[in-house]
Amino acid sequence: MTATMVWRLFSVEVKAVAQLSPTYTRFTFAGPELKDFADCGYDLRLKLVLPSPAGGFDALDHGPDWYTIWRGTPDEVRNPIRTYTARQVRSDLCEVDVDVALHGDAGPASRWARAARPGDRIVLMGPNAAHPGPHGGVEFVPPAPGVPVLLAGDETAVPAIAAILERLPADTRGAALLEVPYPADALTLTAPAGVDVRWLPREDLPHGSLLVPAVQEAAAWLVPAPGAAAQVEDVDVDTDILWEVPEESTAGTLYAWLAGEAAVIRTLRRHLVSERGLDRKSVAFMGYWRQGRTEDA
Repeated sequence: MTATMVWRLFSVEVKAVAQLSPTYTRFTFAGPELKDFADCGYDLRLKLVLPSPAGGFDALDHGPDWYTIWRGTPDEVRNPIRTYTARQVRSDLCEVDVDVALHGDAGPASRWARAARPGDRIVLMGPNAAHPGPHGGVEFVPPAPGVPVLLAGDETAVPAIAAILERLPADTRGAALLEVPYPADALTLTAPAGVDVRWLPREDLPHGSLLVPAVQEAAAWLVPAPGAAAQVEDVDVDTDILWEVPEESTAGTLYAWLAGEAAVIRTLRRHLVSERGLDRKSVAFMGYWRQGRTEDA
């Protein structure tokens, strides 16, 4: 049954919990089903299917129509679902790491993460290695050789940027700009020598206070050709999803990958495309979350 499913549900348990910094906790999930979790690399998305408000997973169907069934399940027994990045996949060991940025106890994912202990059951939704075709779920498209990269995001994008950096060719040039809540959130990352990794601890400042000027500075060398700057349509991030990614490698002057709080990413998108003249086919921008709103599956 699962062989024809592009993505499937994997029943796992928490194997280990490691506090990486004041903001980040790493969860290692394990279970024999993870031998079929496809390692698609880069910023691979997955979903954590959390225990229902009533506890457990009794109402969760694992078949091909699971999502339709899930949507029709009453709220009191429906399992919350939240999106994260696969920080590392070890199919040979039947393990997947997920780094979670904790933001208080406001949502079901934060509450679960703060209470989770080794041995706790959970379900992952991710790419099915038994499926022979493409899986989707990866937005980073490696640019043509020699094209510099600009990776930028807030704390929710750090796991994805970290995974991207590890897989970049050794001769990649560019910058990775990471805005995080605290100085102690500056994790040790593996990156090509030619990529400048800069941590931007904002502490009590609003989201984007450091990331926006850092991206503007990093892109200041771009000189728009006459008529190259294009007006991008505005997106109401309170009602619409801000998400646009290139479908193939680019050979332009720069490849930019931006993710984080939607209003901040909208500002950066406008600057790079409308003000610096960067071809929008060379920019991946993703509003991972919106301040004041909770994620819907």
